[in-house]
Amino acid sequence: MGITVFGGEKGGTGKTTLATNIAAMLAKDGKDVLLLDTDRQGTASLWATVREEDEIEPRVPCVQKFGKGLPAQVRDLAERYEEIIIDAGGRDSLELRYALGVADRAYIPVQPFQFDIWTVRQMDTLVEMAKGLNEKLKAYLVLNRVSTNPVVREDREARDFIEQENFQSLMLLEATIRDRIAFRKSARDGLAVVEFRTDRKAIAEIEELYEEIYGNEKNN
Repeated sequence: MGITVFGGEKGGTGKTTLATNIAAMLAKDGKDVLLLDTDRQGTASLWATVREEDEIEPRVPCVQKFGKGLPAQVRDLAERYEEIIIDAGGRDSLELRYALGVADRAYIPVQPFQFDIWTVRQMDTLVEMAKGLNEKLKAYLVLNRVSTNPVVREDREARDFIEQENFQSLMLLEATIRDRIAFRKSARDGLAVVEFRTDRKAIAEIEELYEEIYGNEKNN
C-alpha cells in the first residue's frame, strides 16, 4: 500500500500525464488503485471520465478532493485502496502541501529549461518542510518533456546542474520522458501510452519510469 504524489510549483511540466499513465499501469498490473485529483483544473478527472465512458479496462477510479480535510480523506482512502496516485497540480497550493504531508513519495517532473530548473530550489525547501511532519516522505525529480532531437543536450545539462546543486531532499531519477506526441494522443482517448501502442519509444520510457518507482517492491 502506498501514497504517491505527482506535483510541483510550476505548471505545464506534465504531472497529470505521468500520474494518469502510472495509475493505469498499476491497474493493468492488477493493483487496486485510486487516482486522486487535487488540481482544480481537473485534467486527471477528465481523463478518467473519458476512460469510464468508453468502458476501457482495467477501470481506474478517480475522485476530486480539495481543502483542509484532504489529509484525513487521503488516509481514509488509503485504507481502502492498495495504491493512491495524487495529481497535485502545478503550483504551491494547500493541496500540494497537504499531499506531501501524507505521501510515501513524491515525484516532481521538471522540463530541462533553466526557468524550470530554478523552481527546483523552491520545491527542495517545500519538501524539506514537509519531511518535518512526514518523516517517511521521499521525493524525486523526473526529467520530463525532454526534446526528442538527439542534437539537443538539454537533459544532460539539466542533470549536471541538479547534481552540482546537491539538493537536500530531492533525488534525480534515471528515467527520462521525452516530448512525444503519443502521450498527448493517448491522454485524449483516456488511455495510457502503453495501451495506445503507437510509439515504442514512449512505451519504453514510461515503463522505465514505472520500473524505477515500483521495481524494488515487485522484487521484494
